[in-house]
Amino acid sequence: MKGLIMKLYAKFRNLILYGIIGSFTAGLDFVVFTALTKYVGIYYIVANCISVLVGITTSFILNRSINFKVKDKTGKRFVIFLTVGLCGLLLSNLILYLGIDVLNGDEVIVKLTSIVLVVFFQFLLNKFITFKQTIK
Repeated sequence: MKGLIMKLYAKFRNLILYGIIGSFTAGLDFVVFTALTKYVGIYYIVANCISVLVGITTSFILNRSINFKVKDKTGKRFVIFLTVGLCGLLLSNLILYLGIDVLNGDEVIVKLTSIVLVVFFQFLLNKFITFKQTIK
């Protein structure tokens, strides 16, 4: 049984660590978003942009050093990671707009939903583009 668990961990190590790091940074994103909208009174789209950028930066640092362990071409990798993150931000803003303005959903619930959907999208892009072992 232990051998099977170790084999599965080895096979899915990146996904598991990405999930842990993603959970942490998604939590950070959510806390910043909630604080900015509920306590500071910032418009939800602006708050989302700020909170997502905080999450993107933190996620890059943690994934680069802990998960994928690639230390070369940091600037280029960050630009790619940021581009992927900004695509996620656009998707997140679209989900928020549709969920809040069109469907009259609760900001917090819609934000949580957007985080879950965007995380899967970004994992695939980051695994196969941003943090592949060789980058030109």
